[in-house]
Amino acid sequence: MPLLRAVLPDVDPVVHATLPLRERIRIAATFWADNGFGTPRYVHLVYILKVTVWYSLGGLLIISATSDLGGLGNIDQWWKEPVVYQKAVAWTVLMEVVGFGGAWGPLCAHFKPFTGGARYWLRPGTIRVAPWRWVPGTAGDSRTLVDIALYAALLVSLATAVVWQGDRVPAALAAGAAVLLVVNGLRDSIVFLAARGEQYLPALVFTAILDGADLVIAAKVLIVTVWIGAGFSKFGLHFANVIPPMVSNAPFVPGTFARRLHYKDAPDDLRPSKLSWGLAHFGGTCVEILTPLVLLFSTNETVTLLAVGVMVSFHLFITMTFPLAVPLEWNVLFAFLAVFLFWGHHASDGYALSDFSEPWLLALIAAALLTCPVIGNLRPDKVSFLPSMRQYAGNWASAVWAFSPGAEEKMSRLDLPAPPMTDQLMALLKYDRPTAEQCMSLIAGWRSLHSQGRGLFSVLIDRYDDIDQRTVREGEFMSNWVRGWNFGDGHLHDERMIAAIQARVGFEPGELIVVFVESQPVHKRVQEYRVIDAALGVIERGTWRVADAVAQQPWLPDGPIPLEVTWRAEAASGVTSEVTT
Repeated sequence: MPLLRAVLPDVDPVVHATLPLRERIRIAATFWADNGFGTPRYVHLVYILKVTVWYSLGGLLIISATSDLGGLGNIDQWWKEPVVYQKAVAWTVLMEVVGFGGAWGPLCAHFKPFTGGARYWLRPGTIRVAPWRWVPGTAGDSRTLVDIALYAALLVSLATAVVWQGDRVPAALAAGAAVLLVVNGLRDSIVFLAARGEQYLPALVFTAILDGADLVIAAKVLIVTVWIGAGFSKFGLHFANVIPPMVSNAPFVPGTFARRLHYKDAPDDLRPSKLSWGLAHFGGTCVEILTPLVLLFSTNETVTLLAVGVMVSFHLFITMTFPLAVPLEWNVLFAFLAVFLFWGHHASDGYALSDFSEPWLLALIAAALLTCPVIGNLRPDKVSFLPSMRQYAGNWASAVWAFSPGAEEKMSRLDLPAPPMTDQLMALLKYDRPTAEQCMSLIAGWRSLHSQGRGLFSVLIDRYDDIDQRTVREGEFMSNWVRGWNFGDGHLHDERMIAAIQARVGFEPGELIVVFVESQPVHKRVQEYRVIDAALGVIERGTWRVADAVAQQPWLPDGPIPLEVTWRAEAASGVTSEVTT
């Protein structure tokens, strides 16, 4: 890839816009297989500088300067101190919840400006969506001064924890940050999820209630739960489809030959190859389940050191692929914590599970950590895929949006701190509008390379005769623009967000159609979809078999996959009727 210039498909952008949707998806998918997003290399350099200088070095400087430990010159004498864990977590949460961590920058559709997060959550009137409307004091969908004050208080509490002078973060300060994170999340789920609260909230709680060996052992149980939960989520048919587009987007993969090895027969057959299947389930599933178990129970220093090396390599590999959600800080932290927790505090030195002071409390902690993953895998409609520990497993709630000609312009009625994504691209890369639109179409190709993409596009193609004339957008990118953040969670841009947009914009029936699909439950072979008309609400529900989706090519050359409609509304009259197929 060029250092300063993006790469695009070799099709005239004006001609590209006139092609049928399936042909545009074919062009985008085959292009992605060879080039990924086509991102200029300077963008990756910016990410590298952010994670190495700002996050890693900046974090170490703050920790060493404020923890009575000594400077970086004698880091070998203090890197194992518990306060390093406490402050590393607080620093990471602060970076994430401000919007400087994952979901930052051009690889998450923040083209110009690069940051969402605080730019939205410190702005009155922006859209917020409470996870449970029945919780008192959370009604409404508009950010108020109360929300801004709560969010600002969270930032202050985390910043104070980071710079607190002493050999530990005070329990009251950690508890305050934890409470504020929960309260913010009850008002707007996106703040909690952006902070990666499902992983860092327990760490804040441990800081508040535990000390010494108990803190370290509980932290071990937490990170092992995250690893194993993610590994378990990779069972099934989805994850093998994640590897090829992720590797294709990795800037350090040399040439198209290496990228094409991950597909059956690129560019004609873009289903995952046996190599991708092996990377997915041996390099992914097995590593994330077996290696953490070794770390948790090993008392042999050599075995532990080898297992630590495996997990560090695992996280560095993910970091080097620059996946679209760009969870770089998360991977760097987890690579460090693998060393800190299991090598720096080896089980044979008094940090084994059996060394926890109150076994009943450790059992309670483990049960609490498993609650969301268990419920989320059985009822993914009730729990975000992040607390369900299904990070980057391919089994996501997702959505695509389809605007009728000219209808997308109505989105300008929203009061947002960033312009539409095509305008951002035009400002960042000096594109004209047709070229910016062509660049945006590449995300449809990325989505189609994943299992749920074939189903989402099947619904659009099967249900709407005018789909070739519509503007199709990726729901995750729309969430980044409208709400300031997303990390693969379709719940953040489901019918609740669409209703909030509709209240401000006022689409006519048919102008904005959203096809939404829920994650696959662990005990079912289907995914449930629904069609949302912004003006009418949900107008159709149905299912498709996951096996049918993964068997098809991304651009659906044989037509839409089989769909089973379970309910459909008579949209014209507002009367609903049951449909059987």
